[in-house]
Amino acid sequence: MTRAAVIVDAIRSPMGKGRPATSARPGGSLCWLHPVELLAQVYRELFARNDIDPGEVEDVINGCVTQVGEQSNVVGRWAWLAAGLPEHVPAVQIYRACGSSQQAADFAAQGIIAGVYDVVVASGVESMSRMPMGSNRAGMDAFGPSVTARYAPGLVSQGVSAELIAARYGFSRLAIDEFAAASHDRAATSDASEEIAPIKLPDGSIVSQDETVRPGTTAEHLGTLKPSFVSEEMSRRFPEIGWHVTAGNSSQLTDGAAALLIMSEERAHALGLRPRARFHAFALASVDPISMLTGPIPATEKVLRRAGLDVGDIDHVEVNEAFAPVPMAWTQHFGADPKKVNPRGGAIALGHPLGATGARLMTTMLTGLETTGGRYGLQAICEGGGMANATIIERL
Repeated sequence: MTRAAVIVDAIRSPMGKGRPATSARPGGSLCWLHPVELLAQVYRELFARNDIDPGEVEDVINGCVTQVGEQSNVVGRWAWLAAGLPEHVPAVQIYRACGSSQQAADFAAQGIIAGVYDVVVASGVESMSRMPMGSNRAGMDAFGPSVTARYAPGLVSQGVSAELIAARYGFSRLAIDEFAAASHDRAATSDASEEIAPIKLPDGSIVSQDETVRPGTTAEHLGTLKPSFVSEEMSRRFPEIGWHVTAGNSSQLTDGAAALLIMSEERAHALGLRPRARFHAFALASVDPISMLTGPIPATEKVLRRAGLDVGDIDHVEVNEAFAPVPMAWTQHFGADPKKVNPRGGAIALGHPLGATGARLMTTMLTGLETTGGRYGLQAICEGGGMANATIIERL
């Protein structure tokens, strides 16, 4: 008999405004919390909401991207202990770039299906205010001479990759800004209260709402922002680029954490817990590291084949809004219904706390499926180097 891995619960912190590395100003409310403390509060709330002895957990699999300074150790282990949870439960840290906590959830589910685990917590955390993006490789050659030679005259930033996607698919600046404005509108009009764990700050105040969503955002206002990645060198190299990607149609720097309680369906029933969804299929894929952000397309093709489904069978889609052209290209490629793609807003509105994003998307997707009564949800994330994860869950 095939074992099924199910999600019993999924929660996240509010999304806190991050602080750019070049800014002297503080970030949002969550910037005052050590990432261990932030994740610890999410763990604590996960078990406060569920009638289960946390000692039943056999492993904690945590995603984190900028593994330096306060995030350089096994954050999930220290967060677990900071939450006052049982010392005998181990933890491990996962890095698959922006898909780190989606990979954490996939590994947890796959371990359960294989019979290695019965109960696992999968999670992710990133404090982009305290650990600026890229600070774990500052001053280092991250790729080595052979990769540099293979992709001469050189690799490009993800922002330039987003520009290349926009050019390839023919997206205008207006269309990109309209997508970004819609992300804020969808997030502003969705009730996320059930998925949010309120976070207590050092001064005793409580944060229970996302700080990143800007109601009333319009494409006209976004159209006044300057392109973020334009350069003479890239303009010479890629004359087809229109330079449409701005801070307003890209994901926000954000502080946040999220966690899922995953177990075998048999153990969930034995513990008297109600499974909310089961994992249906998984896939990984990669493309070249220049057009790296198109990875969700082949990953989706693969996961749909494995599941025996097509795009029309999917009721809720989460394609991470690293930059607006990423989900726009995905939607155009598959001819998907735009209303089903990121229907509760994406990272343009809610932010992209790198290591936490995969778990955050799955939490939002589960809430969305339950709100609409949909059956299947598909999640896909583009990752550095051209990699991508895709996961399908089925609401129960």
